[in-house]
Amino acid sequence: MDLCDRRTIEELLTRHGFRFAKSMGQNFLIEGWVPRDTAEVCGADENCGVLEIGPGIGPLTQQLCRRAAKVVSIELDERLYDVLGETMGEFDNFTLVKGDAMAVDFPALVAQHFGGLRPLLCANLPYNITTPVLEKCILSRCFDSITVLIQKEAAERICAKAGSPDYSVFSLQMQYYTDPQIMFEVEPECFFPAPKVTSAVLHCPVRKTPPVEVVSEQALWRTVKGGFALRRKTLANSLQSAYPFSKEQLTEVIVSCGLAPTVRGEKLTLEDYARLTNALAALG
Repeated sequence: MDLCDRRTIEELLTRHGFRFAKSMGQNFLIEGWVPRDTAEVCGADENCGVLEIGPGIGPLTQQLCRRAAKVVSIELDERLYDVLGETMGEFDNFTLVKGDAMAVDFPALVAQHFGGLRPLLCANLPYNITTPVLEKCILSRCFDSITVLIQKEAAERICAKAGSPDYSVFSLQMQYYTDPQIMFEVEPECFFPAPKVTSAVLHCPVRKTPPVEVVSEQALWRTVKGGFALRRKTLANSLQSAYPFSKEQLTEVIVSCGLAPTVRGEKLTLEDYARLTNALAALG
């Protein structure tokens, strides 16, 4: 069954009495190269177990099942359970988990289903849950890589460099735990119904070791969040929201790290934040 053929999709959904729900951000692919290339980019093979979130009717799921030893898909919409029962019936390496991905214990699920396999995450994520799902994925520390089809603007924010308008705490989090790379764009016409924005496939190999050395990750994120707390203010002013030091003390530490006294938090690289974190820890 060609799950990217619009007529096939319409007949399938009519047969199961399915109607699109805007609240769930449902847009189904109608270009077969997209799920094929997404599955290829994620690197799934016979030594891998792949977790998918939001399989929809299963076009990406089918591509993953043809490559990986095991595929587990989490689907919230109960109206799609019977649809997936039909579209995925030929694959004995497929398991459907019914429920909300945000309520699932990822490490426990990986341990249960992917014993001995290299765990990957690959998904066409609903736009409205992109950030919380990705944050959960990186903090779970149970995947070798994360590959997602998301809104292009979200992908650009994740890959943003210091000083750009898109640069944020989440940019730094993703770049600390992974090495994010935009692989290709997907135009709105590749979906049914077509969204109003362009999408992109983001591939994030998970780092085996952190790219910077800090006294603790907790201290790093305290500093980063403090640095972005007052984006329009100088770093010294903004850090006062996170540390019980005077502006003069903070300015002295900032300068000792080789930074300008009037620098703003959005200008600092991950390496800058690491140096600053360590210097603040030494201050007491």
